[in-house]
Amino acid sequence: MMARSGFRLFRIAGISIYLDWSLLFIFWLVIWQLAAGVFPFWHPDWGPGLAWGVAIVAAILFFASILAHEMAHSLVAKAKGLPVRRITLFMFGGVSNIEQEPPSAGTEFLVAIVGPITSIVLGVIFSILGGLLVGNVGTAITSPREILAHAGPLATLLFWLGPINILLGVFNLIPGFPLDGGRVLRSILWGITHNLTQATRWAATVGQIVAWLLIVSGIAMVFGVRIPFFGTGLIGGLWLAFIGWFLNNAAIASYQQVVVQDILEGVPVARLMRSDVHGVPPDISVSSLVYDHLMGTDERAFPVVEGDNLVGLVTLDDVRRVPRDAWDVTSVRQIMTPADQLEVVQPREDTSDALLKLARRDIGQMPVVENGHLVGILRLRDIMRWLQLHSDGLLGT
Repeated sequence: MMARSGFRLFRIAGISIYLDWSLLFIFWLVIWQLAAGVFPFWHPDWGPGLAWGVAIVAAILFFASILAHEMAHSLVAKAKGLPVRRITLFMFGGVSNIEQEPPSAGTEFLVAIVGPITSIVLGVIFSILGGLLVGNVGTAITSPREILAHAGPLATLLFWLGPINILLGVFNLIPGFPLDGGRVLRSILWGITHNLTQATRWAATVGQIVAWLLIVSGIAMVFGVRIPFFGTGLIGGLWLAFIGWFLNNAAIASYQQVVVQDILEGVPVARLMRSDVHGVPPDISVSSLVYDHLMGTDERAFPVVEGDNLVGLVTLDDVRRVPRDAWDVTSVRQIMTPADQLEVVQPREDTSDALLKLARRDIGQMPVVENGHLVGILRLRDIMRWLQLHSDGLLGT
């Protein structure tokens, strides 16, 4: 199943696992770095075939470890009653799409901390297994270089996976929201202040500070400055700065998301919906839909109704899929999305929940239905207008 930026691999425990196209670049970069640099340095006697083969397996297991990290987040979230529909693996690792904020600081802490713990535990296990394999060689080993020199392909693989997973876990504990460490920090602040919005603002501010430290450090590395732990160099510096830029944007977006939910919470859909719905009958032609309804209006979607009963929704995109010379012989019923396939909302439903539905389906409007009857339509642009009127500058950090 294709996604906007990648494709679905499989499902685990009811959670769809998606792979973003950007991951393919990082996958190749990891393989190339291991096969052309790390493994030949550790094992000069290895041929290209062995080095590349072990590198491919290492990259696959590394991203499987990232998936285990995200699955830990998702399974704990589901156990706490939070909906999780998908996990996306992308160039910076992975992200669990937990569709709503945790109900309490304690839940936030558990969901956040379990990912880094999983990575660190995996790293320790891989390192111990690698050590056991080398120990079976029976050779006197006096230095880390000798350990690597006596390590076979499997032990080498484990010795690389161990530290890299520990590093992944420790990096995620950096208090840079929305990294796991930032969410742990937010859960602590939330528990102290009992105010999710304020806690998110403070955690996001710390996240932006961390992000700018990474950006500045990355730029310094580009100009030859050696940064402790990260080293120096053009490629490493650009990569670190890019990570900082991404983290800064993510911190801002995460705070804005919480502010949006805070503004919309308790606002019923009925307050923002358009009750003067312009519906169309299902048996008119596409030509009639275009010239009698679409033209002269800024609406991009129309409920399809019989009386006041909703039977479907037809959009401008549906019309575009019909060849121009078939407009007169094609009915709206033939191109509409039937009512039983639509995402709908109730008039008394929270607009914050409705916005999640719109985002989940990537749509711009939803019919508002009560007892099977169409009573209005909720448009994303009307929600955005409400937010602009009531944000009071809170959507900027």
